[in-house]
Formats: sequence, C-alpha cells, structure tokens
Amino acid sequence: MAVLALLLVASASRASQAQPPPAIDGFVAANDLPPTEQLPAAPFIVGAYSFFLVLMVGYVWSIGRRLNTVEKEMRTLEQRQADGGGRR
Repeated sequence: MAVLALLLVASASRASQAQPPPAIDGFVAANDLPPTEQLPAAPFIVGAYSFFLVLMVGYVWSIGRRLNTVEKEMRTLEQRQADGGGRR
C-alpha cells in the first residue's frame, strides 16, 4: 500500500513540473526575454549598496576605536612626562 502511494505521489510530482523553455541560440535582447528569464536589478543594487555601507561603517568604527586608543596612550605619556620627566 505504501509503495503504491509513493508511486502515485512521484508520478503526480513529475507531471506537475513545468517543461523548461527551449534553449535560446545567439544574442537575444533583454526586452525580448520571457519574464521568467529576466532578473530585476533593484534587489541587487540595494544589496550591493547595503553591503558597501556596512563595510564603510565598520571601517570608520575601527579607525575611531584605534584613534581613541592612540589618544589615550598619548595622554598617558604626557602625564608620565609631566610627573617625572619620563621615569617609569
């Protein structure tokens, strides 16, 4: 019984699959392609700009953090110099 049910489901799924469109030879303008063959550009553009923005924010944050560390070290060195002329 289970084998029969499996065969019926398998044959139904094969029948419901759409046939692929015929292969296109040579150059075809994008306007002439069927809608299933065209890709919308907006999601790719938004994704690329978003990725770039995240990278730039991360880079600026990294530089700011390193700059704060250097400023802290400079203040420490100035304090040491003012306290004892460079003694540790």
